[in-house]
Amino acid sequence: LKSGIDILVGTPGRIKDHIQNSKLELSSVKHVVLDEVDHMLDMGFAEQVEEILGFAYKKGSENNPQTLLFSATCPRWVYDVAKKYMREEYEQIDLIGKKTQRTATTVEHLAIQCRSSQRAGVLGDIIQVYSGSHGRTIVFCETKKEANELAMNASLKQDAQSLHGDIPQKQREITLKGFRSGVFEVLIATNVAARGLDIPEVDLVIQCSPPK
Repeated sequence: LKSGIDILVGTPGRIKDHIQNSKLELSSVKHVVLDEVDHMLDMGFAEQVEEILGFAYKKGSENNPQTLLFSATCPRWVYDVAKKYMREEYEQIDLIGKKTQRTATTVEHLAIQCRSSQRAGVLGDIIQVYSGSHGRTIVFCETKKEANELAMNASLKQDAQSLHGDIPQKQREITLKGFRSGVFEVLIATNVAARGLDIPEVDLVIQCSPPK
C-alpha cells in the first residue's frame, strides 16, 4: 500500500480500518466493484460500504468511479441501494434470463421427510448410500451448535469436521485443505461455506433443513 498499487481487494471492515488509520486514500479510484452485493448488503455491511464509497464519490459528479455490482440474486432492494452509486443510464446484464431450469441438469435433487430426532441417523445412511466410503459430502446446517453436534455424532460412519464462524480463519483453511485432499470425507458447515468454495470432488450436498 505504501508504494502504491493498481488493484485493492478487501472486505469492507478491513478497508475501513485502513482508511481510518490514514493508510489508504481513495480519492483517485477509477473503478469500484462490489462482489456478492446482495449477500454483502444483507449481512449488515451496507453502512460500512456506504462509508467507504463516501470517500470516492461526490454527489452529482461526472467523475465518480465506474461502478460494477455482481450478484447471484437481485431483489428489488439491491437495485434501490445500487441507484445511490450508479449513473441513471446504468446497464443491467442478466445471465439467467427467463430460464426456469436454474440448476445443473446433471444433479439429482431429493427431498426427504424425517423427524429432527432421526436426522443424524438418516444423514449417516444417506451419506453411506450416495457418497460411499471415499466420496466427499458437504452438509449445511442452520446453526454452529448443530454443525458441531452433527460432526461428533456417532451415526456418521465417515470422518467429519465442522466449519463455521466461531472457528478461526487459520483453522478454517486447514479444515478446507484436509477436506480437499481427502483427509476426512464429510464437511458439516453453516452458510459460512455457502459461497466461494470450489471443490469438484464433492459427490453429495445435503441441506439439513430449508434455509430460513
